[in-house]
Amino acid sequence: MFMDELLKIVAAGKAQVASDSRNIKKGDVFVAIKGTQVDGCDFVNNAIKQGAEYIVADRKIDTQNARLVIVDDPTKALGILAQAAKGNPAKKLCNLAVTGTNGKTTIGFLVKSIIENAGSKCGLVGTVINDTGAGKTNSAMTTPDAVAIADLQKQMVDAGAKYMMIEASSHALEQDRLTSVNFKAAAFTNLTGDHLDYHLTMENYLAAKTKLFEGLSSEATAVLNKQTAEAESIADSTKAKVIFYAVDEKADLYAEIQTFDTRGTKYKLHYNNNSIDIDSPLLGMHNISNHLAAAGLAIGAGFNLKQIKVGLEAAKIVPGRLQKIDLGQNFALLVDYAHTDDALKNVLQTLKPLCKSKLIVVFGCGGDRDKTKRPRMAKVAEQLADTVIVTSDNPRTENAIAIIDDIIAGFANKNNITVEPDREKAIASAIKNAKADDIILLAGKGHEDYQIIGKVKFHFSDTEVAEKYMKSRI
Repeated sequence: MFMDELLKIVAAGKAQVASDSRNIKKGDVFVAIKGTQVDGCDFVNNAIKQGAEYIVADRKIDTQNARLVIVDDPTKALGILAQAAKGNPAKKLCNLAVTGTNGKTTIGFLVKSIIENAGSKCGLVGTVINDTGAGKTNSAMTTPDAVAIADLQKQMVDAGAKYMMIEASSHALEQDRLTSVNFKAAAFTNLTGDHLDYHLTMENYLAAKTKLFEGLSSEATAVLNKQTAEAESIADSTKAKVIFYAVDEKADLYAEIQTFDTRGTKYKLHYNNNSIDIDSPLLGMHNISNHLAAAGLAIGAGFNLKQIKVGLEAAKIVPGRLQKIDLGQNFALLVDYAHTDDALKNVLQTLKPLCKSKLIVVFGCGGDRDKTKRPRMAKVAEQLADTVIVTSDNPRTENAIAIIDDIIAGFANKNNITVEPDREKAIASAIKNAKADDIILLAGKGHEDYQIIGKVKFHFSDTEVAEKYMKSRI
């Protein structure tokens, strides 16, 4: 059996597609993907027991009575089949993407704000939520697999959306989850130490990010952060039109900061010999950089500066991204997802000049993830914060104390550090001891409403815990 024949069957709605044998139903197509830990071919028998009638694999295997289709790249085949099964919704949308270590979620929310304030519907797929326009669901991962993407896109199209904004993780790009989607514009934010447990080297990490831009057509737009070392090499890799962006530095698209305080940031946005004033409630230089990336994507999608201004200024909050928790207390408390040394540095550098008293940071590091960033995060916290409380994040299957030991190894002076492995107690301590005009930053978990200990996910929200203990003080 050939792939073209199978495509016709799927497009006619006679079979659905899955790469997880547990999701197979009678008559379906099972695509055997080789992952980092398991090989889909090992689950062919399970898929057939579930009712699979067609098996797609990269080699000849025993498929019993099911029909076998051999392809060079099952991952790409999965994307093509998944799109066909849903009526090729990717072709009915203007698809926009952002990749980079930090800033993806904020940029996604900003782009959605620009498009929707201009009068069009925009679906959003990312770390915090998947919003199809017909409903919102919490995300299980930053970038889902090709089957889930096709399903989400169909829901967007059915809901009247004309645009999709998606966060493209390095894992997803490395695993070709997005190969069946043609992008009108894609942005790159930055590349800092993260996910090296998976990619092993920064070169591999960059190569994964670069895949997004290698796949852009000459009619697409690549929006690149000029203030990164990687921008030029990414520009060299793409056929797309390139827009370089920068903060307080001349570029194709750039921002001139005018004022910056606790209420937000005012700046002048320049592009193509035109400029416009922006007044944003978001804090920090890194958020102005995020504004520029979002503006570049919007420009690539055909929006003008006036529309961009309205959308950027309308975006008041991004969940878990320097999110203020204000119950009328005499100190400031913010929740942020910063879970890399670069992200933590950006946030603390933003808050430091705004702090009239002490800057307090509560943070930990996730287990079963890149260990190399743990001492680096300690170094950043020690350099920029006045008070540091080290706690747990999501230890997963690692020992929480062992993770904390890895963090503590990065401090030059360990005597000034408070260790409290219980995250609730750590947050409670920071709030209890806060004085007037202090700023508390709860870093690492942001929007997450859970904590993973072992293999169990418990309900836990930094925001909820902070509100609980602040109410006891008011």
